[in-house]
Amino acid sequence: MHKQDPKQTRLARNLRKRETWGERIMWSWLRDRRFSSYKFRRQFPFGPHILDFFCNEASLDIELDGFQHGHPVRLQADEARDAWLAAREVKVLRFWSSHLRREREAIRDTIWRTLQERAPHPLPDYCGPEETGFTDKPRP
Repeated sequence: MHKQDPKQTRLARNLRKRETWGERIMWSWLRDRRFSSYKFRRQFPFGPHILDFFCNEASLDIELDGFQHGHPVRLQADEARDAWLAAREVKVLRFWSSHLRREREAIRDTIWRTLQERAPHPLPDYCGPEETGFTDKPRP
């Protein structure tokens, strides 16, 4: 791994200190390996970009977009950034911050499916059919 530009590191630290309400919600889901033990980093410097939430194991970047990302100039910049990351095999998932509260389950399901496609983790034993009581076997 190459040495990161100190300016990028400083900017990333400042972004971590000034997180938005959406970033706080997302970080509460992803921090401390809470999401099926996948390790995420927030405001992670990656080349010339800073990724909102990055999982190295799955090469997955999760971006939370506010209203400013709806502007045509910003959309073009986001597309160029996503293409740059795709060339480095990093998958980008983008969500509108305003959708985090009302579409929580759908967003978490999308993240889960993408993680499983890119770096599968087995489900814990307590999620198996025997533990939940849902089996195809008839009860004695």
